[in-house]
Amino acid sequence: MNLNIKSFFRATNPSRTLDTENEEDQKYYIDFSLVRGGKIIEELKNNITFFSPDEPTCALFTGHIGCGKSTELLRLKADLEDEEFHVVYFESSTDLEMGDVDIGDILLAIARRVSDSLNHLSQVGIDEFKNLKNILRDIAKLLQTEIELSAEASIPLGIGKITAKTKNSPELRNKLREYLEPRTTKIIEAINQDLLQSAKERLKQYRKKGLVVIVDNLDRVENRNKPWGRPQQEYLFIDRGEQLRQLKCHVIYTMPLGLLFSNDLNRLTSRFGVDPKVLPMVPVKLRDGSECSEGMALLRQMVLARAFPNLKPQQRLTLVKEIFDSEQSLDYLCRISGGHVRELLRLLNDWIKKHRELPLSYQELENVIRYRRNQMIFAITDNEWALLRYVQERRQVSGNDGYQTLIRSMFVYEYRDYNGSWFEVNPILAESEKLNS
Repeated sequence: MNLNIKSFFRATNPSRTLDTENEEDQKYYIDFSLVRGGKIIEELKNNITFFSPDEPTCALFTGHIGCGKSTELLRLKADLEDEEFHVVYFESSTDLEMGDVDIGDILLAIARRVSDSLNHLSQVGIDEFKNLKNILRDIAKLLQTEIELSAEASIPLGIGKITAKTKNSPELRNKLREYLEPRTTKIIEAINQDLLQSAKERLKQYRKKGLVVIVDNLDRVENRNKPWGRPQQEYLFIDRGEQLRQLKCHVIYTMPLGLLFSNDLNRLTSRFGVDPKVLPMVPVKLRDGSECSEGMALLRQMVLARAFPNLKPQQRLTLVKEIFDSEQSLDYLCRISGGHVRELLRLLNDWIKKHRELPLSYQELENVIRYRRNQMIFAITDNEWALLRYVQERRQVSGNDGYQTLIRSMFVYEYRDYNGSWFEVNPILAESEKLNS
């Protein structure tokens, strides 16, 4: 079979998020739920469609950055739409400055995206948003921004102008916060009464069962300290979590994985009334250190599907040597990725770029891995090497500091099975002489 290396290279773009509503992306999608410790997306869906279709729900979804959360959330969006729910999905990093986020910023982003989505449904009309418009007019005066609020479309347009003006200006963000902070309760009430309640009533007229908002990329909020010393992640999800769950619709927030290691985790679950759902890594090894045959098989298919999307899984396996010089090369790629989906694609993409012809050679893969390892080693301190040796020996990470230095830096990966979680050193680092000396 004649495989075009340029097409294969584009298909392995690690920055691409698969959307299963897209026919081409459906062919690339691999369901890892059987090796990830449970059907997490199905649980999120059932919580809305089966248990509480008529009552607002709030869920938290987390996992390593790059492990496939956005792809799974887009699949959830499609499933919910099949169940006749209106779903508003958006990447919060588009609207927010992730190094400096406050509760008011998140609420305005949600209001903007919901109103914009509903305006695009030509058959759905939205009543006048008197309270919300008054708030936006006051903000416009404060920021000296010209915002015309006469038309229905002005809500998303007005918030968009505010976002654009404040995103790159710390001074304006501070002015906006000073206005929003004492009015947070009033803003939530305005969003609920003006926007969400009206939207749900109108949507039901068109046989929609409810409104679901999925706020992606909030897990990327940086953990800088606020001026009073509180880490931003804990401030948003723990100190202000109760307000995040007050919106009168179904809401799913992505949450930084590090909060699972916070001393305030019990407060977080109390604020939201739910335990966060975790999307773990795809295991390449089992808890006892032996190979996870199911995880490896699915990772092989993930790679081969990018080359042969129109073939069945068994057919793809017969064509491994069309891409790689040996089956061992494919296995080494899957194993060294540690089951981190984006890292696997990144290594493969770099491998294609370096070799520039098929089949790809094992030697060139070793060069790619060596370069990646050297990049990672430069950033590791002596104290972190000690922590890595601790993880290698005990397969545990203890405390928030351990998380921040090891997991967020992708030095350590978390895995889960039906017995709970365990940790492994990133396989790229696990082969380092310094770690084993």
